[in-house]
Amino acid sequence: MNILVSGASGIVGYGILKSLKSHNLIGTTIYDFSVAPAFCKAEKILPTDDKAYLYNLIEIIEKHKIDMAIPSIECDMYKWNIIRELLPTFALLNNRLLIHLCEDKWPFYQKLNMLASQYAIPTTLDIDFNRFDLPFLLKPRKGFGSKGIIRINDRKDFDSYFLGQDLMQQPIIGTEDEEYTVSGFFDENSNLIDYFPLRRKLLHGSTNEAIVEDRNFGEVLSELAQVFKPIGPTNFQFRMYGDVPKLLEINPRISSATSIRSAMGYNEAQMSIDYFLNNELPVPVKKPIGKRAIRYTEDYIF
Repeated sequence: MNILVSGASGIVGYGILKSLKSHNLIGTTIYDFSVAPAFCKAEKILPTDDKAYLYNLIEIIEKHKIDMAIPSIECDMYKWNIIRELLPTFALLNNRLLIHLCEDKWPFYQKLNMLASQYAIPTTLDIDFNRFDLPFLLKPRKGFGSKGIIRINDRKDFDSYFLGQDLMQQPIIGTEDEEYTVSGFFDENSNLIDYFPLRRKLLHGSTNEAIVEDRNFGEVLSELAQVFKPIGPTNFQFRMYGDVPKLLEINPRISSATSIRSAMGYNEAQMSIDYFLNNELPVPVKKPIGKRAIRYTEDYIF
């Protein structure tokens, strides 16, 4: 297969590429020099917000006769969601409405709260220092990778930030040691086919340490799927509150821990090719309980 991966110079992009070694791989990047050529045939592309971006993307897709295009970065996913009918290939995109809903965390939480879900975290736009116990969080409505999250420890912290409608207020749920990234794979009817859970620690917004634990998230994902209707690879992030997993957010795409999951037998990029291009239902994999992963910086010499 001819597979295109956008954002090929980033951790998600080359994570996907490393998982698909048996295919003809093309990666797009805005950079003149990056690690992308180590994993694929790299194509320079215009920034996603450039007026000529669509024409540039279509040109690359047609040049390489792409069978599937996979967005690895948020801005591409949101852009492709708008222009998906204009792309001359199959784009690995989730449910259109779910992608739109995840772009702004406030309507996302409104929908979750409206259903009185036990997995929802109390969230408000009415910023009030006395609303939640200290410390609490101010989170941007739009953003990813923990960017822009403000931890409020005292009144001085609170008064030093502009409190507008672009921020939401939430209590801190659980601890950093109780955070999970769980990737599920759903068929076109949003039925859960398989999932892979990792308890993790973050560094700069991405998974840095991870361990596979014997924790059953199947019922939780299936219940959430009835609400959000995910299709294909979908990432859920949780914090444990006692025995209840509280939903931090949904990433309606392949996420940054994909290389870790792939190395442990759960290759969601290949599962997507098998399901959407070859009409083969993925076979659930045995979870390697106790396996651990850690990320480190590596040099690549050209």
